[in-house]
Amino acid sequence: MEQRRRSHQLELNAKLAFIVVSLLFGRAVWAQIQYSISEEQKDGAAVGNVAKDLGIDRRTLKERGFRIVSTSGESMFSVNQNDGVLYVNGKIDREEVCERSTPCLINLKIALENPLEIHYVTIEILDVNDHSPLFSENEKRLEIWESALPGARYPLQAARDPDSGSNSVQTYKLGHNDHFRLEIKDREDVKIPILILHKPLDREVTKNIKLELTALDGGRPPKSGSIEIFIDVLDINDNVPIFTKETYTVVLSENAPVGTTIVQVNATDLDEGQNGQVVYALGNNVDDNLHELFQVNSVTGEIIVTGLLDFEVKDIYEIDIQASDKGTVPLATDKSVIIKIVDVNDNAPEMEVTSFSSAIPEDSRPGTTVALISVTDLDSGRNGKISCSVSDKIPFKLMPSSHDNIYSLVTSGLLDRESKFQYDIRLVANDAGEPSLSSVKSISVLISDVNDNCPEFSFSPYAYYVMENNVPGKILFSVSATDKDSNENAIISYHIWRENNEENKYTSFININSENGEIYALKSFDFETVKMFQFQVVTGHKLRRDSVSQHPVQIWRQTVHVSSTQNEYRLYYSPWQ
Repeated sequence: MEQRRRSHQLELNAKLAFIVVSLLFGRAVWAQIQYSISEEQKDGAAVGNVAKDLGIDRRTLKERGFRIVSTSGESMFSVNQNDGVLYVNGKIDREEVCERSTPCLINLKIALENPLEIHYVTIEILDVNDHSPLFSENEKRLEIWESALPGARYPLQAARDPDSGSNSVQTYKLGHNDHFRLEIKDREDVKIPILILHKPLDREVTKNIKLELTALDGGRPPKSGSIEIFIDVLDINDNVPIFTKETYTVVLSENAPVGTTIVQVNATDLDEGQNGQVVYALGNNVDDNLHELFQVNSVTGEIIVTGLLDFEVKDIYEIDIQASDKGTVPLATDKSVIIKIVDVNDNAPEMEVTSFSSAIPEDSRPGTTVALISVTDLDSGRNGKISCSVSDKIPFKLMPSSHDNIYSLVTSGLLDRESKFQYDIRLVANDAGEPSLSSVKSISVLISDVNDNCPEFSFSPYAYYVMENNVPGKILFSVSATDKDSNENAIISYHIWRENNEENKYTSFININSENGEIYALKSFDFETVKMFQFQVVTGHKLRRDSVSQHPVQIWRQTVHVSSTQNEYRLYYSPWQ
């Protein structure tokens, strides 16, 4: 029952998008799936059955090393190799993981071996309304002249809510009063409350006004936060500064140096003296990050670059510039300045290499995939268009995939470990900017040995002379062979060919040490019975018990001459006739 409930829950939680791309020149398989889960899930909560959704037999998961290999949030998730289910590791706080990014996506790369498969899993963390709107202050004090005209606008500090989407601040409510109404201005992902005077003030009737501003989010039920606004009604200075332009829009290169003047704003005030002198400042709703990038000259209205800009971080800024007079109680107005950042080629391509194995067999066919190369460039347009190349005169090449900026490194020719056992491959990525930027990454590919060489004897053929009446069991002579292969492929064993025919009838007189090639007599030779006989030595490789491959062997003919005891003992090598 519990298993059925969990399966049903996974089907409800998972929004599955599946893409499969087969690489023409390799065996890599790509797939992508997407799940959605709500934040604040308990530790161990199931996200989805990856193996089931990808159509992978769960019985092969352990054997194929089913695991997470690369990710933007590996510590937050784990996969079970028994059932293929993806689980949550600890509580996930969407606001901590993604801040205000929407949607909140976490990308995992899951791999299997034999054959190799790479699957991409995207997990969308859905927001839960677990935060209430909050103002930076408990109260706000405003001073407004009694001569203020209906329609006068007073931007207030916006409330902040770490939640996203409909769970963030959606609206404001103003407590009942006779003089003010509320207007809400949408600014990117912030809703700014603006207090608007709709009935003239009379200081002689009302000196102070207390308002309550409440911010509400879109949760069900909604959460809220409030701030008290105290308004002191003052006399005189009844004109606010007015900007000379309705809009300010400028274009700025991302590599503009610190100190660059972007634009000059200008506002005038119809009052005289101190009440008519205008000073400039960044608006109340300009956050700390913008304060680090831009400043405004309080006297001239020049907006100046004070920090390093980066098109890849943000390509447009909207800044409120406040113009206020120098009256005893200053009047102020705000104007938006839009700054559009233009991209320059200031980011070199970056390469990520995923190797399939530490070594490839020397008998690999041309087109065998060695590694996957993923290339990214944070620039845009031509500056972010990438081309890749590989070292010349090597038996490897790059093959583009159907995914942009993803390549397969494949073999393009035959390999021979005995000629070259390691290739240091230089990968180069260039963008199309002017001037072009590039990056270089080197990878080493080891060539593993296969048993493709036969053992070779030091001399061929052999001829030996031995004395009759020899002692059985004593070493007569030895043969030696070598193999160009390595490790277990180069371990040689020796055997005497004992096929039952006339030529091999004396092989029962001798035996050979299979490991070192030493030949010894099993019987004592009699010159009068046999003066010469021939036999064949077979060399091959020691077979592991679990090996099923056919190892090459080499057969060499040996000639043994038996001398009488009256002859001198001799041993030499000569061609066999």
